[in-house]
Amino acid sequence: MISYRVRLENDSNGTILVVATDFPELTTYGEDREDALSRAVGALEEAIEARISEREPVPERSKGKACDPRVTLPAQAAVKVPLYQQMHKAGLRKFDLARRMDLHRREIDCLLDLNHATSLAKIEKTFAALGKTLDIAVSEARASGARLNSGVPDKNSHH
Repeated sequence: MISYRVRLENDSNGTILVVATDFPELTTYGEDREDALSRAVGALEEAIEARISEREPVPERSKGKACDPRVTLPAQAAVKVPLYQQMHKAGLRKFDLARRMDLHRREIDCLLDLNHATSLAKIEKTFAALGKTLDIAVSEARASGARLNSGVPDKNSHH
């Protein structure tokens, strides 16, 4: 899966602020760490979709320490982001890819829409049109506590 590091900060109004170094435009908040990270998924998807719309680069997944808080993209988005990154790297526009695959541009829009349910077969075909293959891996799930370990105290904890 693709995940990006975020920074969680206590905000002056008692909420948790979320910012991302890889996406300076991403700012959201939550009532607690779990809520903030949950909201950050949607904010991250919006930031990526805006970059795709503007034909701007989408950064590779963040590196960092295992204890850094991260936002992980859902599987559908996690296969579409590398697809766009490959298109961008090759200098291809949606029109170019549509022409290469003999599809309508609207079909390419759906292929790159992070929330549109696209069949894996269609995604694989698109990678093939770019001279690439899609590799999928299965890994151990992270404990939710590790994902939320941010160094920001939970407002419900009593330390």
